[in-house]
Amino acid sequence: MDDHENVSGKDKEMEEFMQLERQKAEVTALLHEFNEICWEKCIGKPSSKLDQATQVCLSNCVDRFIDTSVLIAKRFVEVINGRQ
Repeated sequence: MDDHENVSGKDKEMEEFMQLERQKAEVTALLHEFNEICWEKCIGKPSSKLDQATQVCLSNCVDRFIDTSVLIAKRFVEVINGRQ
C-alpha cells in the first residue's frame, strides 16, 4: 500500500470516527433533554418523600427512557453493521 492509499484510508477512518462521535453527542443531548422533560413532568416540588403519583410517573418515565435507550442502541448497531 502506498502512502496516498494509507492517508486516504486514515482520512476515511477519521471521518467515520467523527461521525460516530457526533451521533453519540446527539444521543447524549437527547437523553439529557428527556431527563429534563421527565423531571419537569413528574416532580412538582421537591420534598423529602415522593407521593404515589410521582413514583408512578417517574417509573413510567424510566420505562420510556429504557425503551428509548434500547431503540437507540439497536439503531447504532444497524448503522455500524451497515458500514461494514
